[in-house]
Amino acid sequence: MKKLSILLTLSILCIHCKPSSTEEKIMGLVAEKAIVVSAREEASKIGIEILKKGGNAFDAMVATELALAVSYPYAGNLGGGGFMVYRKNNGEIGALDYREKAPLAASKNMYLDENNKIIKGKSTLGAMAVGIPGTVAGVFEVHKKFGTLSIEEILKPVIELAKQGVIVTKKQEERIKRYQPYFKKANKSLILFDSIWKENEVITYPALAATLERISKNGRDEFYKGETAKRLVHFIQENGGIITLGDLAKYEAKWRTPITFKYDNLRVISMSPPSSGGVCLAQIMNGIEAYDLNTYGHNSTKAIQVITEAERRAYADRSFFLGDPDFVSIPIDTLISKEYNKGRMTDFSFDSATKSADISHGNIAIVESDETTHYSIIDQFGNAVSVTTTLNGAYGSKLYCDDLGFFLNNEMDDFSSKAGVPNMFGLIGAKANEIAPEKRMLSSMTPTIVEKDGNLWMVVGTPGGSTIITSVLQTILNVHEFNFGMQEAINQPRFHHQWMPDVIMMEPNKFDKKTTNELKKLGYKINEKDAPVIGKVEGILVLPNGKLEGGADPRGDDTAVGF
Repeated sequence: MKKLSILLTLSILCIHCKPSSTEEKIMGLVAEKAIVVSAREEASKIGIEILKKGGNAFDAMVATELALAVSYPYAGNLGGGGFMVYRKNNGEIGALDYREKAPLAASKNMYLDENNKIIKGKSTLGAMAVGIPGTVAGVFEVHKKFGTLSIEEILKPVIELAKQGVIVTKKQEERIKRYQPYFKKANKSLILFDSIWKENEVITYPALAATLERISKNGRDEFYKGETAKRLVHFIQENGGIITLGDLAKYEAKWRTPITFKYDNLRVISMSPPSSGGVCLAQIMNGIEAYDLNTYGHNSTKAIQVITEAERRAYADRSFFLGDPDFVSIPIDTLISKEYNKGRMTDFSFDSATKSADISHGNIAIVESDETTHYSIIDQFGNAVSVTTTLNGAYGSKLYCDDLGFFLNNEMDDFSSKAGVPNMFGLIGAKANEIAPEKRMLSSMTPTIVEKDGNLWMVVGTPGGSTIITSVLQTILNVHEFNFGMQEAINQPRFHHQWMPDVIMMEPNKFDKKTTNELKKLGYKINEKDAPVIGKVEGILVLPNGKLEGGADPRGDDTAVGF
């Protein structure tokens, strides 16, 4: 927020940025000490239960992550991976990369036929689509470094949840029904999710409970070297996959240095490569910092223009430069510098839209699926974690191991199967993200923590594929520039531009028609048909009085729980 303009623009702020005086101000859950916000109430409650037992945010991370594997199989997982950004109460920050990796037998052209053409479905459906899972390694790595309670105590309520079962919500009923044709294609025999599940019915997960019990008893190695590993590899290979016991045994989660940058009096801490999230977020926010967004007004024509043009330029750079930093050299310092991004905006004019075709590096863009999940935690000690985890597509590869009780990812499609050929989401790949053994695929996941004047201020993140970055961006701006609370900020309609296709995606029937008409006259193409939901944000805001406001996205079954 540009402070010099505040007094001059008070009336504009009142019109555009806050509810009218006749409207009741919307607040999320306000808690005194701690909050967990996740995609399912059951997972949030288990996270809070661990905190009430005296555990810290990292203990709650382990519990919430694995509770989502039980309660939200659409994206929560044992068979996938993710990223965590943390800030301890002493100001120490860090990031953990437990993204999946390509198997040792993987190769650059593994999804091409003898005519060098993509084999349809091979990188998306079934065992050949599966990357080496990182979730179990990730939670044990977090626990080893920061945990205070025992793994047995942390996993006890998760195992009980799997045994007792989870109530089917209306949204879950619809999701299962929608993806059942794909379950039949990917699996040799009927699976748990082939049954007709109705709202308010209870699904129990005895096989998953048994798997979690073995992991609780035997630790991390149970999943990567023990009985569970052997059964998992046998299942994958029986279904035509290439993952071996050697692949599982070699897998390690990796600590990374998060991306950090300043925006006004904020310090933003976000995920580093192989996620593109932090770099892209830095580029966009550095590109818009010089503009008086609060003067223009929330979701006004000018504000949408500035944000769109910064997004366009950041996404044009994104996959040209980004990949697994263990395999490719990335000019991060330049990409996130204020000078570079200020220069990128010099050819922007309010008079007309920039054409994406005129932006360099524009013929390449990478994105993973919308079907990810995020959770945010602040504990009673002042520690904060922001975690995004995924199977990639909805229910991942659709391959379900009945013996172990979980779906497997289809993350291999996040690589470039062939340069210049779109992946399952219609987006085109780059050399920096080509397949190689043990390489991690590029991601958009953007778990983020924000400090204000040096103090913890916000924890935020979302699913949503390429829209993850822009959803996190708009949520931060809604609070910082436009004075919304956490829940208000999350509830606002969102828009998205990612260079190609050259359109502004908008949640339908949520934006002022006058604004969309003005944008069209300036040369912007608007798409309100293909983005009914942009992100499902989970955020926590530290209020001026020190209390916490948890915001859970009404676009899903998301829930904040606190004490």
